[in-house]
Amino acid sequence: MEKQQSKKPLIRFPEFKDAWEHKRLNELLSEAKKRNEDLKYGKDEVLSVSGELGIVNQIEHLGRSYAGVSVHQYHVVEVGDIVYTKSPLKANPFGIIKLNKGKAGIVSTLYAVYKVNQQTAYGPFIDYYFSLDANTNRYLRPLVKKGAKNDMKINNAYVLHDRIFVPTIPEQKRIASFFTVLDKKIAELKQKKNLLEQYKKGVMQKLFSQELRFKDDNGKEFPEWEKLNFGEIYTFKTTNSLSRDKFNYELGEVKNIHYGDIHTKFKTLFDVANEMVPYINSSINLGKIDNENYCKLGDLVIADASEDYSDIGKAIEVVNLENERVLAGLHTILARPDNNKVSLGFGGYLMGIDYVQMQIRKIAQGTKVLGLSSKKLSDIIINLPSKQEQTKIVDFIISLDNKIYRTENQIQQTQQYKKGLLQNMFI
Repeated sequence: MEKQQSKKPLIRFPEFKDAWEHKRLNELLSEAKKRNEDLKYGKDEVLSVSGELGIVNQIEHLGRSYAGVSVHQYHVVEVGDIVYTKSPLKANPFGIIKLNKGKAGIVSTLYAVYKVNQQTAYGPFIDYYFSLDANTNRYLRPLVKKGAKNDMKINNAYVLHDRIFVPTIPEQKRIASFFTVLDKKIAELKQKKNLLEQYKKGVMQKLFSQELRFKDDNGKEFPEWEKLNFGEIYTFKTTNSLSRDKFNYELGEVKNIHYGDIHTKFKTLFDVANEMVPYINSSINLGKIDNENYCKLGDLVIADASEDYSDIGKAIEVVNLENERVLAGLHTILARPDNNKVSLGFGGYLMGIDYVQMQIRKIAQGTKVLGLSSKKLSDIIINLPSKQEQTKIVDFIISLDNKIYRTENQIQQTQQYKKGLLQNMFI
C-alpha cells in the first residue's frame, strides 16, 4: 500500500495543528460529464476562462460569442464546478484551473469540467491553490504533453492523476474565507480607482470646455480664453530615430524617450526620477545633437505613430529632469512651449482632451499605421486660459492624480501581500 506523505505550511491559523495530506486530485475532484444535449444553455451562455477574471460570460468578456454552429455537445458548468482550460497563457503555458463563482453555463469540448468532492475538498480552497501560477505550472507540467501546434495532449481524467497537499475541510474553509476578504478589499480599491478616474475624466472635460471655471485668489473671474493655433504656442525641435537595440537600462550619460513607452507606461506628467527610462548606448555618437534638441521642462513629447486612433498623438509633458540629459526619440514630436503663455503641466493634460484629440485624429494619415506631422499639428486650434487659471487647473488635476496613484499603490501592495501569503499558506 502506498504511503501517504504529510506536511505543514510555513504560515497557518493557530487553531489548526494537523499535518496536510498529500492527496491525488481525483480524491478531491471528479470529472463532470454532463453535456448540453437538451440545449438548456444557448450561445449567449457560453463561458470563457480568464487568468485574471476567472470564469466569465464569453460575450461580456470578449464582446461576442465564439461558439460553434451547435453547442449541444458543450460541457455544462454548474456554479461551484472547477474548469481546466487547455489553452496556454504566457504565465501558464500548460493552461489554468478556475472555480465557477458566477452563473451556470457551458464551455466547449476543449475544456475539462470537474465536480468538487464535498467530503474531501472545498471548491474555493482549490481555486486559491491554483490561483498561484507556480502551483498550477508545477502541477500540470509533468502531466501535459504538447502537440506540434502547442495544443495540450491530455485527457480529462488524467488531469486528476497527480497530487497536492491539502488540510482538513475546516482549515480549507478558513483559508479560503481569509483570501475572500482580501479579494474583496482589492475589488473595493479597484472600484475606488475606477470611480476616481471617471470623475477625473468628467471634470477635465468640464474644465477645458469652460463649463467649470476657477476664480482668482480674490474671487474675481479670470480673463476670457484665447483661441490660438498650436504652432503659436509651441515650436518644434529635432528628435532622433534610434531603435530599441541602441538602448540599455544600466549605464549611460543620455536617456531616451521612445514612442512605445509613451503609449504603454509613462505618466502624462513625466518625471524622469519616477520612470524607467533607458540610456542610449555609449557607442552611439551624440556629438552632432544641438543642446536645443535636448528635452527641457515643459516640453511635450508626442507619439507621432500608432496603429489605432485612440493612441495617435498621445503625449507626455516633461515636468522634472533631475539634471538628467534626455532626448526624444523614434516616432516622436518634441514641442517646446512659449513659457510666457503656458504653465508647467498644462500642456500634458491639454493634449488628452477630447476636442484636441478629435483634431489630431482628423489630421492623422495612414492605413495600417497612422502618422502625425508637426506641420499639420501646428494648425490645430487650442483654447488657452491665462497662466494663472492654467495653474489652478493643473493643481486640481494633480490632486486627483495623486489620489489615483495612492489607490493604485494600495492595490499593488495588497496584491503583493496576498501573493506572499499564498506562497506561504499553501504547500
